[in-house]
Amino acid sequence: METENRVVSATRDIAAPAAIVFELIADPRRQPEWDGNDNLVEVISGDRISAAGQVFAMRTTKGNHRDNLVTDFEEGRRIAWRPGDAGGPPAGHEWRWEVEPVDERTSRVTHTYDWTELADERRMTRARATGEPQLRASLDRLATLAESLA
Repeated sequence: METENRVVSATRDIAAPAAIVFELIADPRRQPEWDGNDNLVEVISGDRISAAGQVFAMRTTKGNHRDNLVTDFEEGRRIAWRPGDAGGPPAGHEWRWEVEPVDERTSRVTHTYDWTELADERRMTRARATGEPQLRASLDRLATLAESLA
C-alpha cells in the first residue's frame, strides 16, 4: 500500500536580512503579495502577528473567509498557523515558516505545509495538489519582495 506524504517543505536562501523577511511573513496584510498558491486576496482582520494564540482572518480568491490560528511563534525566527472556516476550529493543516540568519544580509527560509491531521474531504484535493513547487513559488515571491526592501 502506498503511503501518502502529508508534510512538504522547501528551503531557499534570500538576499535580505532575517528581520525584513520575517516582517513580511508576520504581517497578514502582506501575505497576498507573496502567496505562491494564488489563494489569498486580502486580510479581513488581524494585525501583525506577535504571539501564538492570535487569530487573523483572510479572504481567499474563492471568496471564502479563513480564520488562521497562530500555533507557534518565535519573534524573528518561526511562525505557524492553522486555517479553518470562519468561526470554526482549525481544519487540521498547518503552514509553517522558519527564518534563519545566514549572515547580516542573507536569510535561509524554510516553508512547510503539514496536513497530517486534515480529515475534511472537501480540502483533500487542494492539500494533495500543494507540493514543493507551490511552496517554492511562495519562497520565490517572498524573496523578490524582501530583496527589493533590503
